[in-house]
Amino acid sequence: MRRLAFFISGTGGNALNLLAACRDGRVPGEPVVAVCSSSKAAGIARLEAAGLPVRVVLRSAHPDDETYSEACYEAVEAEGSEVICLCGFLKKLVVPSRWEGRILNIHPGLLPEFGGPGMYGMHVHRAVLAAGAPESGCTIHLVDNQYDHGRILAQARVPVLADDTPEALQQRVYAEEMRLYPEALAAFLRA
Repeated sequence: MRRLAFFISGTGGNALNLLAACRDGRVPGEPVVAVCSSSKAAGIARLEAAGLPVRVVLRSAHPDDETYSEACYEAVEAEGSEVICLCGFLKKLVVPSRWEGRILNIHPGLLPEFGGPGMYGMHVHRAVLAAGAPESGCTIHLVDNQYDHGRILAQARVPVLADDTPEALQQRVYAEEMRLYPEALAAFLRA
């Protein structure tokens, strides 16, 4: 069974969802560690309470994205991690050749539209509504060295409703994230 690392910056909801899916057998992976980009993130206590060790790696402690990324990789390589799942991780990762094709991300919109620098969280939902798009959703993709660019593994779609607020749209997209990420990760690990 492949050893997994989860990268978080906030509440850790997607990471907890993947952890549960691994533990109940829906995902054939073994979560061994999480990396968090903020010492104040609520997800640290939530993941530790669930029995997953969390390593905090602060961007401010490193001179550039490359050395920061290496510190993150070193933290998970020390635990034998083979696959990284980004779960709301909001820092730039430089992907070295040894990690190409082994880092997954979940994006709260349909890529390639509504992606790129600055397009995360509620920013995506506001942009979808401002564009008058008829649907939104979430995307699981492999991470490369461009924002929201790597090969798409799976997508789920939700309708945009006439009276939608960004918060209402976020709730429907998040419900699909909870379903899709474990399914996509399971398929990736079985491939």
